[in-house]
Amino acid sequence: MRRKLLRVRLVRACAALVVSLFLSLLANAQVDTGSIRGIVKDTSGAVINGAKVTLTSEDTGFAVETVTSQDGNYTFSPVKIGTYTLQVESKGFQKALQRHVGVDVQQAVGANFSLVPGSLTETVVVTAVAPTLQTQDASVGTVATTAQINDLPLNGRNYTFLAQLGPGVTGLNPTRGLDATGSFVANGLTTVHNNYILDGIDNNSDTVDFLNGAAYVNLPPPDAIQEFKVQTSNFSAEFGRAGGAVVNATIKSGTNRIHGTLWEFLRNDKFDAADEYFANPKIAKGELRRNQFGGAIGGPILKNKTFFFGDYEGTRIRQSAFHNPTVPTAAEQTSGFTDYRDLLTLIGGSKQDDLGRSFLAATILDPATTRPVSAGVVDPVTGLTATATSC
Repeated sequence: MRRKLLRVRLVRACAALVVSLFLSLLANAQVDTGSIRGIVKDTSGAVINGAKVTLTSEDTGFAVETVTSQDGNYTFSPVKIGTYTLQVESKGFQKALQRHVGVDVQQAVGANFSLVPGSLTETVVVTAVAPTLQTQDASVGTVATTAQINDLPLNGRNYTFLAQLGPGVTGLNPTRGLDATGSFVANGLTTVHNNYILDGIDNNSDTVDFLNGAAYVNLPPPDAIQEFKVQTSNFSAEFGRAGGAVVNATIKSGTNRIHGTLWEFLRNDKFDAADEYFANPKIAKGELRRNQFGGAIGGPILKNKTFFFGDYEGTRIRQSAFHNPTVPTAAEQTSGFTDYRDLLTLIGGSKQDDLGRSFLAATILDPATTRPVSAGVVDPVTGLTATATSC
């Protein structure tokens, strides 16, 4: 009896763990995705309920279906970012097809249909027109696409620098090296108020005062980023913690076609000119070898079913450092570091005291033998008239 009870408890615990993991995955998955919603009507403007709406990914061939509600509305959420084809069909109406519907990170895409009476064997192709204004939600943000990430110049191939192109975002003043790793100020709030998300997972650095030099943990290469969105205002409460901005990035995934990239970015002192201001013919130009290389590849394992994607980037840096050491002189060594004549001779020029007397600039005066004088008053010891008042 005890064994049976133990087994039941173990099964319940495992089931609870699986359910909690599943729910957490669903919660995270909605952060780096979008949605598609719309309404289906006929040519007279009356809503059509029960219409079948099919959403098909143009990259992977994956398809999902839903039906319109009583008020003619339909919703697909969450939807992974990408390009899709929508098809609507209902009895007594021609099929409606809309291709190349793009979904970005945290974007609510609206796609409405007006069905024409006719046979289901007939199809009406709807040309999608990009909306001039986002009307599905009030969030303010900027999306960086794959083309922008790959084509725009990036210092150190750090995609987070592109966040500074958005509205309300400025660069960070140099501190702890954070400015060199892409940290920024959003709406007047510093880096600590920003929220970095990668594939729906918390990517924020929890080190004290960002002593690791970056506000994020993982930095994928730009070639592995599908796109990312920087939201600076009125974003959904699901993000939490962010008073400044949300940097929401998504990694590429495999498709039905094999695609990949290889890269090598090189810096070499042989290609660099010597600094004219610090140039010294007796000192050779310092060595600098910086190689940033890697690759990314994705494709199908089973067409329309299973896909893969992976990337690797390595950085190798060899940089010389200039050292100008000093060694004790012969007089210092033999005197036990009490004879500094060799060093004092290197100090040229002369100085003048308040009595108008000149002496070598390297002269060391004993404070016990000095005395204050006043301008215009004769010094009783030397008989000289002071030219200034000593402090």
